[in-house]
Amino acid sequence: MAIISPFQAFRPPAELAPLVAARPYDVLNSEEARVEASGNDKSFLRVTKPEIDLPVELDHYDEKVYKQGRDNLDEFISGGVLIQDEANCLYLYELTMGAHVQTGIVALSSVQDYFEDKIKKHEYTRPVKEKDRIKHMRTLGAHVGPVFLTYPHVEEIDTIIKKQCEQQADYDFTLTDGIRHRLWVLDDKAVIASICTLFEHKVPATYIADGHHRAASSAKVGRALAEENPGHTGKEPYNHFLSVLFPDDQMLILDYNRVIKDLNGHSEDYVLQALNMYFHISSVGSPSKPAEVGEFGMYLNRRWYRLRAKEEIRRTDDPVLSLDISILQAFALDPIFGIKDQRTDERIDFVGGIRGLAELEKRVDSGEMAVAFSLFPVSIQQLINIADADQVMPPKSTWFEPKLRSGLLVHRFTTL
Repeated sequence: MAIISPFQAFRPPAELAPLVAARPYDVLNSEEARVEASGNDKSFLRVTKPEIDLPVELDHYDEKVYKQGRDNLDEFISGGVLIQDEANCLYLYELTMGAHVQTGIVALSSVQDYFEDKIKKHEYTRPVKEKDRIKHMRTLGAHVGPVFLTYPHVEEIDTIIKKQCEQQADYDFTLTDGIRHRLWVLDDKAVIASICTLFEHKVPATYIADGHHRAASSAKVGRALAEENPGHTGKEPYNHFLSVLFPDDQMLILDYNRVIKDLNGHSEDYVLQALNMYFHISSVGSPSKPAEVGEFGMYLNRRWYRLRAKEEIRRTDDPVLSLDISILQAFALDPIFGIKDQRTDERIDFVGGIRGLAELEKRVDSGEMAVAFSLFPVSIQQLINIADADQVMPPKSTWFEPKLRSGLLVHRFTTL
């Protein structure tokens, strides 16, 4: 069963929270981060992407970058930008995007649970990204970006969260992207015990929604520190990592679309004829956003098409092969466009659904890409089924919104 723990978070004073809160490190490149943090010396991007405070030409994996991150974190703490709670707490983090509202519990998850697969995964990690996050965490001695987890919703937990959210929030602000962020500090020991006990007895497993590299790196750092510590007891802060846990019935997954640079030497007519073997194709006059599983949009030569996978290629009980992106890969991307491996082929790129179909049109109309495919979003149940089966999704299958902000809650696990 799932183990979560309260902790003494470092967090900003309420009036500074909108300045500190930063988008996740992996949704911005360095140039974008420099622009976003410009003029704001309290932006947490100075901790999560510390290269923005160093010369542009410096390698992002240089030791100076990691040291700069630690120096910035230390300065935030010494300067009162981040203040540590005096007692162990849980925290509620609510995000509102339009009509969508989701409320998660910010807590520490167990490194042991990660290695025992009680925290379930659905995608592979890349060694180079793990190495970067491991070095970043070890240098800072802190978890500065939470792992985004989901869990099968439990009515008793929902009831506690709802009651706590009736109180005035400790943080309540809306950022320029229109996302509202509210956060409650739970310091009542009885409430904390109730939530932790319910997780231990009612939640069989938690699932990584977003943050596989942060989770893997956190777990490996924890294990390494345990091995290096001759007095290890299992109670040290490094045995846990920072997470936000949202109930599965509140999760919002957007589409994750594809653009391809060329037609693999084929003509437009050939592509349409080849696709017609496996899909019912119709030309549509407006941007085609798939309305259901098994339906795809295709933008080719300034024209939108609707593709519907034929029944015979959708008949499978395999949780991975039944995904729309797996169907697209097996019957279009590979045989027609020559895309064998989406992870490594430089002819394919990925566009998060938050950017809209206009972004697909822009990439194709500019001549940068030759064709675009829009997909129906993966469901949270599909994700859970794949993780439960110990399988992995194709790359870039899920795009979660709204995004968590970093810097609101920090877990420091060592002061080395």
